[in-house]
Amino acid sequence: MKREYHKWFSNSLQRDMELLIFGHGGRAVLFFPTRMARFYDYENWGIIDALKSGIENGTFQIFCVDSVDGESFYNDDVFPTVRIERHLQYEKYILEEVIPLIYLKNDSNYIETAGCSMGAYHAINLAMKYPKIFKKAVGISGRYDLTDAPGNFKDLLNGFHNEKVYYNMPAQYIANLNDSEQLDAVRQMHIILAVGETDPFLSNNQYLSSLLWQKGIGNEFHTWESDAHKPYFWRKMVPLYI
Repeated sequence: MKREYHKWFSNSLQRDMELLIFGHGGRAVLFFPTRMARFYDYENWGIIDALKSGIENGTFQIFCVDSVDGESFYNDDVFPTVRIERHLQYEKYILEEVIPLIYLKNDSNYIETAGCSMGAYHAINLAMKYPKIFKKAVGISGRYDLTDAPGNFKDLLNGFHNEKVYYNMPAQYIANLNDSEQLDAVRQMHIILAVGETDPFLSNNQYLSSLLWQKGIGNEFHTWESDAHKPYFWRKMVPLYI
């Protein structure tokens, strides 16, 4: 399996950022890490190995990016406005630095987003906001409104809301998504949501799926046994959905 490591200083984030690329061609998969995880964790957890066949035969090429969640949504030392601004800087890094690398390394003209847990949020949010870039979005064990506080999970913005927060919570802004051009682009996307039947995020996934259907946006919704919120299950899920 071809494996590449990349590191550069990000102008968007003003810090070094790293990523791994697995494979030589096929559909490009922008794979976001889980909550507070790193770009190498999917490899360490055997999730990349679960995709080995598709990677080696050129079905898809996986781009495992790093995150700055510890500097944004999970940074309790700063006010929520700083958290959301850091997230938007990360989004700029993905759009202006990672996507060009994908185009450089992959000529398939097919990019999909994917992620597990917090990575699912990033994958779905980015695809909903920029549907002309992506043809598929896969969210596994995700929460699509970070201001929601299900189970033992807290509101990551501490009750704070502003326009920037709103437009980065898919379970909030999709209800009022009325731009016909953007809606048409989202409707052409292949969207998959998968979550465990006892995952605290189950109702959030059900709500998002329902919202999408209300907007005429088709999507697949899959439930798994137990909470399915761990690498053991993700290793089984990624070959089916990515």
